[in-house]
Amino acid sequence: MTESPSFPAERTAVLTGAASARGIGRATADRLASEGWAVAILDIDADAARSAAEDISTRHGVKALGVGADVSDVASVDKAISEVEQNLPPVVALANLAGISSPTTFLETSVEEWDKVFAINMRGTFLVSQRVLAGMIERKLGRIVSVSSISAQRGGGTYSKVAYSASKAGILGFTRALAREVGEFGVTVNAVAPGPIDTDIMGGTLSEERKAAMSEGIMMGRVGTREEVAALIAFLLGPDAGYITAATYDINGGLQVS
Repeated sequence: MTESPSFPAERTAVLTGAASARGIGRATADRLASEGWAVAILDIDADAARSAAEDISTRHGVKALGVGADVSDVASVDKAISEVEQNLPPVVALANLAGISSPTTFLETSVEEWDKVFAINMRGTFLVSQRVLAGMIERKLGRIVSVSSISAQRGGGTYSKVAYSASKAGILGFTRALAREVGEFGVTVNAVAPGPIDTDIMGGTLSEERKAAMSEGIMMGRVGTREEVAALIAFLLGPDAGYITAATYDINGGLQVS
């Protein structure tokens, strides 16, 4: 029988796309740092990643590193993770948060836009997960959480259209299949599927009018916060979630009932 190993006192969580001050990734980085994790922020905006890491390190007193990386490029991912491995404690957790939206209707979507959405949302998840898994498997301990979307479950209906919804649906199949492959090595793989959240991914900062419109049909009567999603991700990356894998956690205020 395989027993869950204890978490090391010094451990690193890698978060992709976590440099934006109003993003779920940044809120998750803050949450993990407050719980004692060393944090590595990978983002296409290298300056923003370094700035975010400096801020987190100063406020929480933990090791933090910001690295510029294109998650859709294998060489860029390898270089970034190598830098993390050389400068921070062992990577125990990965949060795949890098993503782009796509409000273009299907008949107007070009091949180039389709490929770009899948390159970031799906291939990026594949590349970064694959790169960090070797160390997790060697240590017999790892947590991977990838961000999907209620759009994958409902077929859109929020802001983004077919390309985004399809890429985020791919995350769900990826999560379940990868969990099946790596469970024997003490690695859990899960997904979260947020509903409308107060971030800037849906065409900019949400006005109060947009929040009110988006809240229609939500049981809780409001859009969610970045901190609420961050708390869920942090739990799934933490020591108490060792028997949870291949799962998709809805966090949508009751807009979608699975």
